[in-house]
Amino acid sequence: MKPFSRIGFLLLVSLVFTGCGYNSLQMKEEQVFKAWADVEATLQRRADLIPNLVATVQGYAAHEKETLEAVINARAKATSVQLSPEDLSSQAAMQQLATAQGGLTSALSKLMLVVERYPDLKANQNFLDLQNQLEGTENRINVARQRYNGAVEDFNGSIRRFPQSLTNSLLLKLDRKEYYKADEGAQAAPQVNFG
Repeated sequence: MKPFSRIGFLLLVSLVFTGCGYNSLQMKEEQVFKAWADVEATLQRRADLIPNLVATVQGYAAHEKETLEAVINARAKATSVQLSPEDLSSQAAMQQLATAQGGLTSALSKLMLVVERYPDLKANQNFLDLQNQLEGTENRINVARQRYNGAVEDFNGSIRRFPQSLTNSLLLKLDRKEYYKADEGAQAAPQVNFG
């Protein structure tokens, strides 16, 4: 091979590999992992607020033991479900997490309905601060879920588009990631019986 043809061949090979998406696919997968870490951090923030909220409510509504225990149990179940980066490609693992988090959201909703019966508690500054922090955290969770789903959409689209799809199937073999979906029962309002 002549020196000029070798240089031309090397230039062609480098152009092909820079346009194949090898690096960009890996960066997009890392963005998915980062977005997932943000979701986990906000879910942990909510879990960390719950013991203080329960303790504050318990001081005013000690006989609401069943509701308080339901919140504590839902928190324990929600925090026990941990996903690894590999689990982000598993629909079953993502559904298990959504179900556990949905149970916690439902238990917290019931607790907030119980609080309505205690005007002194609703006026307690500590409770109001915790309630505001919890509401802010719920908003953060929603934003983090949306960002995660956006990163997943970008990544999943990239591994399906040419030439990245070819690079992925031949070299990287990265799996499609699952979206964070609401728990199946999330559309139904929680049933609360005050009687």
